[in-house]
Amino acid sequence: MYKILNLYACLGGNRYKWDDVLKDAGIEYEITAIELDPELARMYKERFPDDIVIVADAHQYLLDHYKEFDFIWSSPPCPSHSKMRKTNTGEGERKMKATFPDMKLYEEVILLDNFFKGKYCVENVIPYYEPLITAQKRGRHLYWSNFILPNDLGDRKVENFINAKQKDVEAFHKINLSTYKGSQRTDKIARNLVDYEAGKTILQVALNIYQYNQQRQGVLF
Repeated sequence: MYKILNLYACLGGNRYKWDDVLKDAGIEYEITAIELDPELARMYKERFPDDIVIVADAHQYLLDHYKEFDFIWSSPPCPSHSKMRKTNTGEGERKMKATFPDMKLYEEVILLDNFFKGKYCVENVIPYYEPLITAQKRGRHLYWSNFILPNDLGDRKVENFINAKQKDVEAFHKINLSTYKGSQRTDKIARNLVDYEAGKTILQVALNIYQYNQQRQGVLF
């Protein structure tokens, strides 16, 4: 059983095509998704009914359960790291205040890189500062991982992303936020999703490494 942990799952932007990858590989798998927002967890479960969905603090869940998985994906909240944090400060509606960057991002990278035996990928935005730990830059994102990612993740791009309408971003990700009853801004939820083609490519690479290691162990023993 190949076990995957999907942290800060939201609506599963990165996860959307994982079934295709795993079924093509012909292996049995189980996906556990952790999401703190009960409304997003509900919608995720409707979208991926076979996944185990847990409403919990993803950061703490990672610390408590990382040993139980073969592949871990984490997308910690990005607003405190985003370039918008620095360029959009000031007064008025939706202006951002200066704040401390959330160091949970780096805590997770350090934990996974030093203690996790499987493959992992931590995704976040390109920050307004020089990253404290070297990452792999792909498109608009940084990825911290213990394996090399392809230069081209196959990720698509929303045309004129900054000014794109929410309905177009939702269509791009194949989601519908009309039933969301939580407290988060739906435009922020839609724009923070990782493109599913990038998620698919990254899992493919991790899975190929896993299968190669399994085959190699079979030859040795």
